[in-house]
Amino acid sequence: QVQLVESGGGLVQAGGSLRLSCAASGTICRLNDMGWYRQAPGKQRELVATITRGEDTNYADSVKGRFTISRDNAKNTVYLQMNSLKPEDTAVYYCSANVLTAGFFLPRNYWGQGAQVTVSS
Repeated sequence: QVQLVESGGGLVQAGGSLRLSCAASGTICRLNDMGWYRQAPGKQRELVATITRGEDTNYADSVKGRFTISRDNAKNTVYLQMNSLKPEDTAVYYCSANVLTAGFFLPRNYWGQGAQVTVSS
């Protein structure tokens, strides 16, 4: 099994910055695409940013130019640097990873438990 543990959420004023981290652990043979999603109260979960193992990135239009996703394959960790935060960025942020684990032929998607990010105006 694989566990994804997020850290770095919190409360920040508009215009401020936060950095989220997500560390994967378990019987990992290969860590493929990783990403961040978020879910605001009363809304559906939406994609924020993704990064491939080769570090190709993709961002939601709403965060382009403000957020940066990166990863450290040696540490099985993905990061989300969030700058110029806005109140509308308030949400629970979830880490996701596509992982090939020992004993399986195909990779599976795993999710973290979520980290609350609150941006005050």
